Amino acid sequence: MSKANVGFAMCGSFCTFKKVIPQIEELISLGFNVVPIMSGVSYSTDTRFGKAEDFIKQIEDITGKKIIHTISGAEPIGPKKLLDALIIAPCTGNTLGKMANGITDTSVTLAAKAHLRNARPVIIAVSTNDALGAAAKNIGLLMNSKNVYFVPMSQDDPENKPNSIVADFTKIPETLKFVLAEGKQNEPLFI
Repeated sequence: MSKANVGFAMCGSFCTFKKVIPQIEELISLGFNVVPIMSGVSYSTDTRFGKAEDFIKQIEDITGKKIIHTISGAEPIGPKKLLDALIIAPCTGNTLGKMANGITDTSVTLAAKAHLRNARPVIIAVSTNDALGAAAKNIGLLMNSKNVYFVPMSQDDPENKPNSIVADFTKIPETLKFVLAEGKQNEPLFI
């Protein structure tokens, strides 16, 4: 498993970036070759959670690679079979909806489509305020899709945000190793 080429795609759930980026470091420490990918929005948007240029620099310093952030940059992933696995963390409700409905208009959704054409695993780490609302049907569709797996997840604030679910990002390495070794969803999925 180590030395496997793993795409790590980040979408615009900016509040989770500081929890997700250490998982890139962890994967590298486990011997994985991590290829960074960001949606155009996550690559170019400054928020109260940090500046885009700071996140870009941090990720590129950790991986030693330039971030794929355009559709043209993501397109070769499929034809050239560049990845053994693709992780999408954080994966927003917007990206879940696009993937569930075959829409490939971002670098992340095109990376997923291009990668899935090779029957290789995509691992999703959900982070959305409407996972138990509007996004629930899309999560269900993706759970029934071949070669799509999920990082264990739970409600992050049931009292104030009853529809919100966030993956346990610390379980990304464990999920990746299980998917690569067993080709199955690790359980429990909801924690």
